[in-house]
Amino acid sequence: MPMIDITVPVGLIADPHALATAAAATVMRIERVPGIAMFRSNTAAFVHELPAAAIADVDGSSAHARVQVLTNAGALDRDQQLAVVAELSRLVADAAGDPDLVRRTWVLLTEAVPGGWGLWGHAHTNDEIVAAARAEIAAAAG
Repeated sequence: MPMIDITVPVGLIADPHALATAAAATVMRIERVPGIAMFRSNTAAFVHELPAAAIADVDGSSAHARVQVLTNAGALDRDQQLAVVAELSRLVADAAGDPDLVRRTWVLLTEAVPGGWGLWGHAHTNDEIVAAARAEIAAAAG
């Protein structure tokens, strides 16, 4: 149930909602979690638009994107990490209509510490998240 934050200059992305939806769906697919409500309603992306003057590289260019993906500890193995970075970079570049933006998109993969993953008003450990997911899957199965 990753939380995805995408930060870009204002106006870079024509349809931020479509990008947010695609980013959430992409990470959920790569993570290979079941399509239960618990995961579908809690895997979300947020597109933050900053004034171009608030973003700069060494040369002063603001044409950059930053994506941070927060997961519970151990949620992504190495192949999944590689896929998340590649696919989110491509999604952002496609949404901007600038294929070269892949080279100027930073993707940060961050894992919450045990007990540092809040959901449903509770700070969950990994074991608690797994137990909650199993209970949701069992309930969905009837």
